[in-house]
Amino acid sequence: MNLNHKLVVAVVTRNETKIWATDAVKGEEPTVVTPLPEGHHHVREAQHNNGHDSHTQDKKYYEEIFKALQPADEILLIGHGKGKGNAVLQFVQHIERHHHDLAKKIVGSIDENIVAMTDGELLAAARNWFKHHAHGAAGF
Repeated sequence: MNLNHKLVVAVVTRNETKIWATDAVKGEEPTVVTPLPEGHHHVREAQHNNGHDSHTQDKKYYEEIFKALQPADEILLIGHGKGKGNAVLQFVQHIERHHHDLAKKIVGSIDENIVAMTDGELLAAARNWFKHHAHGAAGF
């Protein structure tokens, strides 16, 4: 999917990120970014995170999302969760530290119960957000 100079919707979870351009044809599959498979971690290395070395894996995942979203002009994020469980918040914090240019492209964020929603319902939530925020780019 070509995201060059487009307004996009990115649904971010800890397990995957789905990305749609707002000019996508109805039924078009999203671009999907998933975390890279975890390798073997030495116990001492993992002890830095209470037995879980997720920080390094998260950084790699967020970099893959960054690469996928970089060509877009504007980005609406959709996610769920609180604190460390909020993948959108973790992603935004990462790009604010490392990729200011992408952080500036984020036009908004929606908190939804995404595990209980279909792709169509997620896109409807995005259309509703755009409708109320005067973007007028609800053509997806």
